[in-house]
Amino acid sequence: MSKNPNLKPEYIHSEEFLHGLMKRQLKLSISCAAAFAILLFGLPLMNYVAPDFMAQRVGGFTLSWLVLGVLFFPYVWIIAKFFISRSMALENAEVRNATEGSKTNCY
Repeated sequence: MSKNPNLKPEYIHSEEFLHGLMKRQLKLSISCAAAFAILLFGLPLMNYVAPDFMAQRVGGFTLSWLVLGVLFFPYVWIIAKFFISRSMALENAEVRNATEGSKTNCY
């Protein structure tokens, strides 16, 4: 049960609340997908446009294999961690806004 007696639980489950939250999460999803797509399509594009640059050796690997085999997964993990933490922050902010808004609506 909510600790705040002024909070109207029906508002948190309302269309307005859910629509606002889904809109913000859609923007977040698109930005994370764009960051993933940049690497996903950028690597083959760089191999095509600058094959000599991508053939450079770094730590025993060619640059293209270093990005694909070593750096790709941490990059995806960073995107996933950012998405999850930001999504939870959006949900908490939306609940906080709903709580503050319902206080004014209750009086």
